[in-house]
Amino acid sequence: MNKENASKLWKIIQEAGDYLRDQLPEHPNHPRGRNSYAHVAICIKSKFNTSYKDIDDSKFDEVLKYIEFLKKNPS
Repeated sequence: MNKENASKLWKIIQEAGDYLRDQLPEHPNHPRGRNSYAHVAICIKSKFNTSYKDIDDSKFDEVLKYIEFLKKNPS
């Protein structure tokens, strides 16, 4: 992904993390609460099999749609 798109995507990931703060269910591995920013980044990495920075630019809109899905479906 080019630097401009990666920068835009990181900002959107941060906004999604802000939105999901205190919405993620409790987990025994995270007794002080889950990190919503890491959750979004890990979910993206899991779905696209690579870091958000390394996703092809042609999938930018697909990643945005997936982030919206994560916001609507905190897990």
